[in-house]
Amino acid sequence: MRATLHTLEQTIRQRRTADPSTSYVAKLSARGRAKIAQKVGEEAVETVIAAMAGDSDGVVGESADLIFHLMLLLADMDIAFDRVLDELDRREGVSGIAEKASRPAD
Repeated sequence: MRATLHTLEQTIRQRRTADPSTSYVAKLSARGRAKIAQKVGEEAVETVIAAMAGDSDGVVGESADLIFHLMLLLADMDIAFDRVLDELDRREGVSGIAEKASRPAD
């Protein structure tokens, strides 16, 4: 799984500075972080809608869109996807309730 995600991460990083008229990644990057974050939110909502409708194919497609846009946001913030994967590894075997309780209060 990491190989696919690493390939996608490299592709996104390479295309961020491409010609916006020929690259969706470059076009969205040129519109700024707020627009990228908005797209992450839109794809998350679309994933939820597909799930609520019981549309498994829709959930697969929307999940791919969500991961893609999330990876674009991470690239925009210069955060390597390995940091996210490392955090998931760190949480492995830790109760979700215990992990959430260990976070600082808002």
